[in-house]
Amino acid sequence: MSTNSPIDFVPQKSQERNWLPLALAAVVVILLSVVLVLTLERGRKAPTVTPISAKADPYAASLPISGLVMSESGNLAGGKVTYVDGHIENTGARTVTGITVQVLFRDTAKEVTQNETLAMKLIRMREPYIDVEPVSAAPLKPGDGRDFRLIFDAVSPDWNGAYPEIRVVGVEAR
Repeated sequence: MSTNSPIDFVPQKSQERNWLPLALAAVVVILLSVVLVLTLERGRKAPTVTPISAKADPYAASLPISGLVMSESGNLAGGKVTYVDGHIENTGARTVTGITVQVLFRDTAKEVTQNETLAMKLIRMREPYIDVEPVSAAPLKPGDGRDFRLIFDAVSPDWNGAYPEIRVVGVEAR
């Protein structure tokens, strides 16, 4: 018995896949990734380091620091963030609009294991969480005192756990 089908079998030529659009898309994604990484790295500032032998700012004597308290918390990346909170008072005659501090962490031999210089941030509010702002947002007038917070994303594993030394190395005042 023979059956004739209305559809004739026609062998198709094998089609070669056009890889050009896929290759171009891959190159574009790689280039965008490289540009994004370079942009993010350029925007990230390396910690500033002031030499240990640097002199304190002349106005530093008018900015006593007291009431230091340290704490740590975990971050989403699994690391620890270290906080140094304290109180600073302006006993001088000028209004302070910026404070730069040098923070020295030491090891068990009392040698400096980490040296960072950063701008002091004043505590703006404590509830529902601690929020900080630069000194320029709320300048310290003569006789004013405010709480501050210094934040460290990483502390040397050689640090002895004692309170770091904090020195005022820069003051902007008017």
